[in-house]
Amino acid sequence: MPSHSSRRSSGGGRPSDPVIVSGRRTAIATAGHGFAGLGTTELAAPLLADAVAFTASLDLPVDDVILGNCLGAGGDVARVATLAAGLGVAVPAVTVDRQCGSGLDAVLQAAARVRSGDARLVLAGGVESASTAPWRSWPPVGDAAPIRYTRAPFAPPGFPDPDMGQAADELARRRGISRVRQDEYASRSHVLAAHSTAAGTFEVEILGVAGLLRDERPRSKMTVERLGRLRPTFTAAGSATAGNSCGISDGAAVVSVTTAEHARVAGLPFFRILGAAVAGCDPAVPGLAIEAATRKLLQQSAIADNGITLADIGAIEITEAFASVALAAIDGLGLDGDLVCSDGGAIGLGHPWGASGAILVVRLMTRMSRPDGPPVGLAACAIGGGQGIAVLLEKAST
Repeated sequence: MPSHSSRRSSGGGRPSDPVIVSGRRTAIATAGHGFAGLGTTELAAPLLADAVAFTASLDLPVDDVILGNCLGAGGDVARVATLAAGLGVAVPAVTVDRQCGSGLDAVLQAAARVRSGDARLVLAGGVESASTAPWRSWPPVGDAAPIRYTRAPFAPPGFPDPDMGQAADELARRRGISRVRQDEYASRSHVLAAHSTAAGTFEVEILGVAGLLRDERPRSKMTVERLGRLRPTFTAAGSATAGNSCGISDGAAVVSVTTAEHARVAGLPFFRILGAAVAGCDPAVPGLAIEAATRKLLQQSAIADNGITLADIGAIEITEAFASVALAAIDGLGLDGDLVCSDGGAIGLGHPWGASGAILVVRLMTRMSRPDGPPVGLAACAIGGGQGIAVLLEKAST
């Protein structure tokens, strides 16, 4: 574990610093199962109502709601969920799409508005319902039939535009990440997630929706030997399989962002958002962007002035879309693997795309809230098309 000895005191930060005072998520359901009949509205609205109830002691109106989403039916998913949650017609809302980083980007947009003084309380997060996502088609040309597509392009013609599984195979090839290592990492994710579920670790962060109180995907007996029998899923000579990749999932997460001053006056514990960064990389290997975004984040003046380095980060949550993505980040940044997704990650829990970035934040808060939890934590994810996003949180001293 890091000693945090190199870090200089931040002096408690500024009263106007953006902080997170609450965070909850739904259970993560495998697509077509626990939340099969629920759309984005039904998943997000209960969390928004819960956040309003939790933040009542702030005595502040909700200035805005920002939700990430990738595959909704179009329109403003966040506004519809806000109205359904009973927040009132005067509360505005906006939906953002940075693909797998949408939920985390929503949180960072909320922080930026609070930091600028344009808002005092913003609810932010993400939601995804793969089960109810509409089928879409390109319009017909002439007499040709419409052509269904499963995703929008990640990049324009002239750039690589692989599906994420193909990109994971290419990443493993370039970084020399073996199939065995990927299966070992995937087994770890499943076992940790199953153990955490059995131990009740996730109960504090899950809001029951439609009677679902537990994540559906974790399998305690997903051994390396069992995973090794699976064939490559995406390319014939690849190493990514259905076992060492995330599952297609439904879920949502919401956090409440306000200022440090308002949180202290209300007597609420909080996590200061120290900094955040987004970065781009080769669209052929989007998994490399976690490293790029994290390095960019740590080079920011506000972070560097406090002497914060990777050695000071005691909890790390990465979206485990594929084992090769997590391992590339661990190898490239020189991370302590034991600090990464120590309760299990998306391989074991599932990956509801538009919500996953916000789920990372909720997971990080849970880990840091424990009596022995570290003061500084990192959440980061890779994004289709070659982008990465990262945020650094600090637990407020009591």
